[in-house]
Amino acid sequence: DRLMGIGQAITMPLFFASNALYPVEVMPQWLRWLSAVNPLSYEVNALRGLLIGTPGNIWLDVTVLAVAAVAGVLTAAALLRRLVR
Repeated sequence: DRLMGIGQAITMPLFFASNALYPVEVMPQWLRWLSAVNPLSYEVNALRGLLIGTPGNIWLDVTVLAVAAVAGVLTAAALLRRLVR
């Protein structure tokens, strides 16, 4: 139960600060900035491009997602080491 709460606390802000629900153009400036650094926005862009058939910046999207995944794994490994001690 505790992990589900942590997952929701991470997932929901990422979801609402991405371009999954609204176009970036209608967002306030501070939310546009969050959307630009949010890996979920790049995932949404990649999936939209592939589904519609116009993958514009697919390599940028995949690169950002790969970097975010590596950073997440490294962070999780470091935190796990601290918890095990």
